[in-house]
Amino acid sequence: MSAPSSTGPTADPATEPTTDATADPTAAPCWTVGDVTVHRVDEVLLPPATGPWLLPGATPDVVAGQDWLRPHFADDEGVLRIDSHSFAFTVGGLRVLADTGIGNGKERANPAWHNLNTDYLQRLTAAGFPPDSVDLVILTHLHADHVGWNTREVNGEWVPTFPNARYITSRVEREFWAGYDMEEAREQMFRDSVIPVEDAGLLDLIDVPADGVEVVPGLRLIPTPGHTPGHIALELTSRGDTALITGDCIHHPVQLAHPTIGACVDIEPERSETSRRKLLGRLAGTDTLVLGTHFAPPTAGRVVTHEGAYRLSPAPADSP
Repeated sequence: MSAPSSTGPTADPATEPTTDATADPTAAPCWTVGDVTVHRVDEVLLPPATGPWLLPGATPDVVAGQDWLRPHFADDEGVLRIDSHSFAFTVGGLRVLADTGIGNGKERANPAWHNLNTDYLQRLTAAGFPPDSVDLVILTHLHADHVGWNTREVNGEWVPTFPNARYITSRVEREFWAGYDMEEAREQMFRDSVIPVEDAGLLDLIDVPADGVEVVPGLRLIPTPGHTPGHIALELTSRGDTALITGDCIHHPVQLAHPTIGACVDIEPERSETSRRKLLGRLAGTDTLVLGTHFAPPTAGRVVTHEGAYRLSPAPADSP
C-alpha cells in the first residue's frame, strides 16, 4: 500500500499508529514450513482510519456480514485491523527478509507513517536476524510501507540497513516507477529508501515470467500485478510444505470474501482483482499457508471456500 500525498488518515490522536508497549520484543511469532521457520517481525499496528481509507469498499456493513473476521481481523463495529510487519526466514542457505516496512524517521505524507520511532530492528535481531546477517531482501513492490527499512540514517545520511544483502525487486516494478511522474512525497521515498540502495550497488532487478521464477532453492517469486505493475508474491516450499507471502495483492482477509474490493491506491484496479482471484482460486482447499503482509494477528491461515467465495481459516503461530 502507498499513501498519496493528498489523501490518507488525518493527523489526530485517533489516527496515530498504535503499539503494544508491553509486547516482548524477543517473542517473534513464527510458523514452520517444512524445514523453514518463518518469523513475523512486527513494526506497528496501523490506526483505525487506515481501513476506510485503504479499502473503501469494505464498509462496516460488508465487514459485519463476515462473522469469521471477528475478533482478529475486525472489531465489533466493522473496523478493519491492519498491521505493518516483515517476514524473515532462512531458505537455501540464505537469510531472507520479505519487505521492510515503513522505517524510522522517514518524512511521509501519511501521518500514520511519518517520523516513526519503533523497535523494529531490535525485534528483527531478537528473531535471530541482525541486520548485518541478512543475505537477501525481497521487495514485493516499491511502496513506502514496504521499503522503509531498506535504509537507516547514519550521520545525517540514508545508508543501506542490510549492507551484506542483495536487495531484489522485479524489473517491471523498478522500470515503471522510473518512468512515472512522481509527486514530491513519492520522490522523497525513493530518495531516502530506494536510491541509496541503488547507489550502493545492492539492488538487483529480476525478470519474473508468468509462471514465476525461483531465486533461491525453495523460494519462488510469483507475479501478481495490479496493485503495482511489477508486484510479486513469494512462494516458499520445503519438504512438501508450501507457504505464500501475499504482499499487497491481498491487503486484508475481507478481500477473500469480496475479491472485488480493491485498494484506493491500486495502479491497475481491474488487473489487481484478476491477480487476487487467480491467486485465491489456486490456494483454495490446499494446505498452503498464507502469510498476509498486512494481516493482523494471527496473520496466517489457509484459504477455504465460503458462501461462493473464500474465507481464511487461521493458523496460529507456533510458540516463540
